Amino acid sequence: PYLKGKAFIVGGSAVTKRGVVLTASYEARKYGIRSGMNVKDAFDLYPHVIVAPTRFDLYKRHSKIFFDYIKTFTHKMMKASIDEAYLDMTHHKDPVSIAKTIQKTLNDTYHLPNSIGIAPTLFLAKMASDMKKPLGITILRKRDIVDKLFPLPLKDLYGLGRKTYPKFIEEGIITIGDFTKKTNHDIILNHMSEDHYQSFLTHIYGNSTNIIDDEYQVPKSISQESTLNYDIDQEDLIIEMMQPLIEDALKRLEKHQLYTKTVGFKIKTNTFKLQTRSKTLKTATNDLSVIKEAITELFIFHYNHEPIRLIGITLSNFVDDSKPFNLFTYHLFQQGT
Repeated sequence: PYLKGKAFIVGGSAVTKRGVVLTASYEARKYGIRSGMNVKDAFDLYPHVIVAPTRFDLYKRHSKIFFDYIKTFTHKMMKASIDEAYLDMTHHKDPVSIAKTIQKTLNDTYHLPNSIGIAPTLFLAKMASDMKKPLGITILRKRDIVDKLFPLPLKDLYGLGRKTYPKFIEEGIITIGDFTKKTNHDIILNHMSEDHYQSFLTHIYGNSTNIIDDEYQVPKSISQESTLNYDIDQEDLIIEMMQPLIEDALKRLEKHQLYTKTVGFKIKTNTFKLQTRSKTLKTATNDLSVIKEAITELFIFHYNHEPIRLIGITLSNFVDDSKPFNLFTYHLFQQGT
């Protein structure tokens, strides 16, 4: 209660100004403070911001209350994070009325302010839920996409990486509508693959999935490997052959909208001896150059120049790409500065 109406953040230290902002109050966001930024940057934006302590036991307890309650409305529910979920309301005659009931009860009874999006697809529902915060209910139909979605700033496009959208801004692609224009197609492909771009367009135009998969599981690891036609013991050649494996693994990482915090390699010698090594990064990433550098350095350090017959790479310890710095995934970022 003492924090109500005040600009505060959760995460990091007010004394050392180190750590990562897990979340920021709406009052703090007015100063430009966002989850994922360094605590030092938050203080630069607003020197009087309050740093609230992390209470993971409290977060988990409220998360259970949240999910236990919304599950009373439908068995078709898919968790999106510690405080987000998709509900299939296809067979309910009045989803808006249900949304109002859910919102009021969560806020009044459980003191959990919330916003709700109602749409024909998962992606559009997520976009709609972010349009009116806090305590908003937004309906986003396909016929509303041009009027409601296109004017939004590109940074609001769900799934677009924090490091990616500034590149588009520099190119003059400011809004989601700009992102969809055919005249910007070639510019956009300078910063992402054709498949990745087409996937975004499918989501934006409301043609992606509307199926609630309550059994969906985020993969625990992503691996790529290659069996060689002949033995190789040349370090530079092995490193060169690793590169496309890393690139293919990264495509799969992006498809699942994940960041990786642990990278590794495996090799099998011509005597069938298997060697695996891994390294945990300071912060989760989906940056190709960072991942390549980490795996290459790891390999150079451990390779003893035996002839090998198989090479492989592994990515694991994942974090959701769209919300890499939320309360649920903070432990993966606590070494960040």
